[in-house]
Amino acid sequence: MAVVEESTGREAVIQRLRDVGLRVTGPRLEVLQVLAAGGHMDVESITATARDRLGTLTSQAVYEMLRHFLETGLATKFDRPGLPAVFEISGPPHQHALCVRCGRVENVEAEVPEPAGDALAAWRMNGGAEVVFKGLCPDCAHASRD
Repeated sequence: MAVVEESTGREAVIQRLRDVGLRVTGPRLEVLQVLAAGGHMDVESITATARDRLGTLTSQAVYEMLRHFLETGLATKFDRPGLPAVFEISGPPHQHALCVRCGRVENVEAEVPEPAGDALAAWRMNGGAEVVFKGLCPDCAHASRD
Protein backbone atom coordinates (compact mmCIF):
# COMPACT_ATOMS: atom_id res chain seq x y z
CA MET A 1 0.00 0.00 0.00
CA ALA A 2 2.83 2.44 0.81
CA VAL A 3 4.24 1.93 -2.68
CA VAL A 4 0.91 2.97 -4.22
CA GLU A 5 0.75 6.08 -2.01
CA GLU A 6 4.37 6.96 -2.82
CA SER A 7 3.72 6.49 -6.52
CA THR A 8 0.55 8.57 -6.34
CA GLY A 9 2.38 11.33 -4.45
CA ARG A 10 5.20 11.29 -6.99
CA GLU A 11 2.73 11.43 -9.88
CA ALA A 12 0.96 14.37 -8.24
CA VAL A 13 4.26 16.24 -7.91
CA ILE A 14 5.14 15.49 -11.54
CA GLN A 15 1.74 16.81 -12.60
CA ARG A 16 2.21 19.99 -10.52
CA LEU A 17 5.49 20.66 -12.33
CA ARG A 18 3.89 20.09 -15.72
CA ASP A 19 0.85 22.22 -14.84
CA VAL A 20 3.05 25.29 -14.34
CA GLY A 21 5.16 24.60 -17.44
CA LEU A 22 8.34 23.43 -15.71
CA ARG A 23 10.32 20.57 -17.18
CA VAL A 24 10.33 17.50 -14.94
CA THR A 25 13.90 16.76 -13.88
CA GLY A 26 15.16 14.49 -11.12
CA PRO A 27 16.40 17.34 -8.92
CA ARG A 28 13.22 19.44 -9.38
CA LEU A 29 11.08 16.42 -8.65
CA GLU A 30 13.07 15.60 -5.51
CA VAL A 31 13.08 19.15 -4.15
CA LEU A 32 9.35 19.52 -4.75
CA GLN A 33 8.73 16.16 -3.06
CA VAL A 34 10.75 17.35 -0.04
CA LEU A 35 8.52 20.44 0.14
CA ALA A 36 5.38 18.34 -0.39
CA ALA A 37 6.31 16.21 2.63
CA GLY A 38 5.33 19.22 4.73
CA GLY A 39 6.82 21.64 7.13
CA HIS A 40 8.83 24.79 6.67
CA MET A 41 12.41 24.24 5.59
CA ASP A 42 15.35 26.52 4.88
CA VAL A 43 17.50 26.04 1.78
CA GLU A 44 20.22 24.11 3.62
CA SER A 45 17.68 21.63 5.06
CA ILE A 46 15.99 21.18 1.69
CA THR A 47 19.38 20.66 0.03
CA ALA A 48 20.55 18.12 2.63
CA THR A 49 17.31 16.12 2.48
CA ALA A 50 17.20 16.05 -1.32
CA ARG A 51 20.95 15.34 -1.54
CA ASP A 52 20.51 12.26 0.68
CA ARG A 53 18.15 10.87 -1.94
CA LEU A 54 19.90 12.12 -5.11
CA GLY A 55 23.55 11.79 -4.19
CA THR A 56 24.62 15.24 -5.35
CA LEU A 57 22.91 18.60 -5.23
CA THR A 58 24.20 22.10 -4.54
CA SER A 59 22.54 24.82 -2.49
CA GLN A 60 22.84 27.10 -5.53
CA ALA A 61 20.81 24.63 -7.63
CA VAL A 62 18.15 24.51 -4.89
CA TYR A 63 18.01 28.33 -4.74
CA GLU A 64 17.44 28.37 -8.50
CA MET A 65 14.70 25.73 -8.29
CA LEU A 66 13.00 27.56 -5.43
CA ARG A 67 13.07 30.77 -7.45
CA HIS A 68 11.22 28.97 -10.25
CA PHE A 69 8.80 27.39 -7.75
CA LEU A 70 8.06 30.81 -6.23
CA GLU A 71 7.59 32.44 -9.66
CA THR A 72 5.15 29.73 -10.74
CA GLY A 73 3.26 29.58 -7.44
CA LEU A 74 4.39 26.04 -6.54
CA ALA A 75 6.02 27.21 -3.29
CA THR A 76 5.84 30.08 -0.85
CA LYS A 77 8.53 31.75 1.21
CA PHE A 78 8.34 32.91 4.82
CA ASP A 79 10.97 35.39 5.99
CA ARG A 80 12.16 34.99 9.58
CA PRO A 81 13.90 38.07 11.00
CA GLY A 82 17.54 37.26 11.72
CA LEU A 83 17.24 33.70 10.41
CA PRO A 84 17.21 32.08 6.95
CA ALA A 85 13.88 32.17 5.15
CA VAL A 86 11.85 28.97 5.06
CA PHE A 87 9.86 27.54 2.18
CA GLU A 88 6.76 25.39 1.91
CA ILE A 89 4.66 23.96 -0.87
CA SER A 90 1.77 26.22 -1.84
CA GLY A 91 -1.62 25.32 -0.50
CA PRO A 92 -4.73 26.87 0.96
CA PRO A 93 -4.28 30.39 2.38
CA HIS A 94 -3.07 30.38 5.98
CA GLN A 95 -1.16 32.42 8.53
CA HIS A 96 1.95 31.54 10.51
CA ALA A 97 3.16 31.25 14.09
CA LEU A 98 6.84 32.05 14.63
CA CYS A 99 8.86 31.01 17.68
CA VAL A 100 10.93 34.02 18.67
CA ARG A 101 13.55 31.81 20.32
CA CYS A 102 14.28 28.94 17.89
CA GLY A 103 12.65 30.19 14.67
CA ARG A 104 10.19 27.30 14.31
CA VAL A 105 7.29 28.10 11.99
CA GLU A 106 3.84 26.51 12.08
CA ASN A 107 0.78 27.04 9.90
CA VAL A 108 -2.24 28.65 11.55
CA GLU A 109 -5.76 28.83 10.20
CA ALA A 110 -6.95 32.35 11.01
CA GLU A 111 -8.86 35.10 9.28
CA VAL A 112 -6.91 38.20 8.32
CA PRO A 113 -8.62 41.32 9.71
CA GLU A 114 -9.66 44.12 7.38
CA PRO A 115 -8.14 47.58 7.94
CA ALA A 116 -10.41 49.83 10.01
CA GLY A 117 -12.36 52.51 8.18
CA ASP A 118 -10.35 54.23 5.49
CA ALA A 119 -6.95 53.50 7.06
CA LEU A 120 -5.54 52.46 3.69
CA ALA A 121 -7.88 54.40 1.40
CA ALA A 122 -5.00 55.85 -0.64
CA TRP A 123 -3.30 52.48 -0.99
CA ARG A 124 -3.77 50.16 -3.94
CA MET A 125 -3.53 46.77 -2.28
CA ASN A 126 -2.48 43.78 -4.41
CA GLY A 127 -0.17 41.69 -2.22
CA GLY A 128 -2.71 40.35 0.22
CA ALA A 129 -2.21 40.43 3.96
CA GLU A 130 -0.46 38.21 6.43
CA VAL A 131 -0.74 37.79 10.17
CA VAL A 132 2.23 36.36 12.08
CA PHE A 133 1.67 35.11 15.61
CA LYS A 134 4.91 35.46 17.60
CA GLY A 135 5.72 33.62 20.79
CA LEU A 136 7.42 30.51 22.12
CA CYS A 137 6.84 27.14 20.49
CA PRO A 138 5.88 24.27 22.85
CA ASP A 139 9.51 23.02 23.03
CA CYS A 140 10.94 26.45 23.91
CA ALA A 141 8.11 27.21 26.33
CA HIS A 142 8.75 23.90 28.10
CA ALA A 143 12.52 24.53 28.18
CA SER A 144 12.01 27.98 29.72
CA ARG A 145 10.05 26.42 32.60
CA ASP A 146 12.92 24.10 33.49
